[in-house]
Amino acid sequence: MIHLIEKIFDKQIRPVLAQHGGDVEIVDLDNDKLFVILTGGCQGCSSSKATLKQGIETLIKKQFPDIKEVVDLTDHESGENPYFT
Repeated sequence: MIHLIEKIFDKQIRPVLAQHGGDVEIVDLDNDKLFVILTGGCQGCSSSKATLKQGIETLIKKQFPDIKEVVDLTDHESGENPYFT
């Protein structure tokens, strides 16, 4: 399933993130949860939570109903534009 998710990321998610200097990496798929790390311009961006929940998670849950949540493992406190959640 991760291979199929990577295809969705490559076609629909990564091009949008790249417009802002960002990217997303899949870390794992476990217990109906997809674990990701946001990189580049997305790391530390104050909009990354909305990007994750309203963008990435919405699309992934629509395409893969068995996935119940997308979990952000990004260390947002480091990077160029850190923010604290």
